[in-house]
Amino acid sequence: MVIVANVLVGLVAALHVYILVLEMFLWQSRPGRALHGFAPELARATAPLAANQGLYNGFLAAGLVGGLAAADPTGFAARVFFLSCVVVAGVFGAVTASRRILFAQALPGALALAAVLIAR
Repeated sequence: MVIVANVLVGLVAALHVYILVLEMFLWQSRPGRALHGFAPELARATAPLAANQGLYNGFLAAGLVGGLAAADPTGFAARVFFLSCVVVAGVFGAVTASRRILFAQALPGALALAAVLIAR
């Protein structure tokens, strides 16, 4: 179960790296605009906000990778903390922005969190 939990944590970290790239570097391109259906003008106007969001997603990914690399109990605590942050951010995003975020961010985070807790 430890391997499954670690793989899920790694996938959540990779998802947040992908979100970082979309929000920080591709926001004004076709893939970035398609994420929210923004017109080029709106994407240009919101690019600084998106870059800030992307940076925070990068911090989540870095924390998860750090949690995978650190020995327990520090690694376990880091994985639980950052996965909890992912779930909270996903739920908040689903309530305030788009219900899709619940399934794209909160659900993978919750599954990985459950696996980490069960593997303990």
